[in-house]
Amino acid sequence: MSLFPNLRADVARQHHFAGRQIPPEAVSLGQVAAALFSPRFAPVALFRTAYWCGQHHLRPLGKLVSMVNMVLFGLEIGLDCEIGPGLFFPHTSGTVLGARRIGRNAVIYHNVTVGAKFPDLTFDRTVRPDIGDDVFLGAGAKVLGSITLQDRVVVAANCVVVHDVPADSLVAGVPGRLVPKGQPGDATPLDDQVGCPDGNRPGQSGT
Repeated sequence: MSLFPNLRADVARQHHFAGRQIPPEAVSLGQVAAALFSPRFAPVALFRTAYWCGQHHLRPLGKLVSMVNMVLFGLEIGLDCEIGPGLFFPHTSGTVLGARRIGRNAVIYHNVTVGAKFPDLTFDRTVRPDIGDDVFLGAGAKVLGSITLQDRVVVAANCVVVHDVPADSLVAGVPGRLVPKGQPGDATPLDDQVGCPDGNRPGQSGT
């Protein structure tokens, strides 16, 4: 997906968490421009621009845009880190993303680290996490190494994940362990365990 369609999907995702359902294809250029004044969307737009530059033989410019993102929003994303449409950051400070891939509709909080277990200045994709669609990474979460988080995984706040996680799982603790979700009708919903606002399951698609 090219730059503008990704940005439209990202804006639609912002609207979803504000309680407004707008399909990405209905998002106008004016709405994208207006969203640039949001501290939740501006860092996404900077990342998309940097990534686009990196993929179109403009790496020096992409690195400069990435540095602007770090200075303004405290968000560091590797220039080769592929992230699908619908990206949402409730807060960005202290987050470092260097995944092999992050899928669609990711929700990523502040102070999150996703990347290799050791310094890797060459961006070796084989030592980095692969993360599926509709994944929620709580504040302070760490996802490290050559592991896979499948679709709709929820990583609780301050959890450290160093092993593969199957789809539709909740992971919590240090080191991260699977948390049983219980049976339908149990008194403790998943939303309460991770502090999801508005009664929406973290990572739930809204577009």
